[in-house]
Amino acid sequence: MSASSITVDTLRESDRAAWGRLALGYKTFYETTLPEAAYEQTWQRLRSGDRIYAKAARLDGQLVGIAHYMFHTSAWSPDVCYLQDLFTDEAVRGRGVAAALIQAVAQAAREHGAPKYYWLTHASNARARRLYDRVAHHHGHLRYDFALS
Repeated sequence: MSASSITVDTLRESDRAAWGRLALGYKTFYETTLPEAAYEQTWQRLRSGDRIYAKAARLDGQLVGIAHYMFHTSAWSPDVCYLQDLFTDEAVRGRGVAAALIQAVAQAAREHGAPKYYWLTHASNARARRLYDRVAHHHGHLRYDFALS
């Protein structure tokens, strides 16, 4: 499979089951459990473009990768692009699917006029970090989460 055989477009109504498997795979990788209702709510928001967006990577017409992204304000810019979720089917990893999704979101960010495009990953995600180190710059920032409840 070559990168040229991968197509990236938007989610279709018929993608619901495949998207659900990929979204569950993403959440499982990060050891996060959600009720089915959360997946359905996210699916509906993605389909309606309710402040979150998705790109769908396809191989031979089959959904094999997803990217969820959004635009948000920052103190220094009205809109920056955040790639929140990126996940590919394990069977196609290393074949350019994730890179194609990253590039598709980059194009959406450019079209939106966002001056910045960024994402986070876990330090232990070595395979993904090899790709990220090739296509982006790691500036050494660490993330901290403060419990609100």
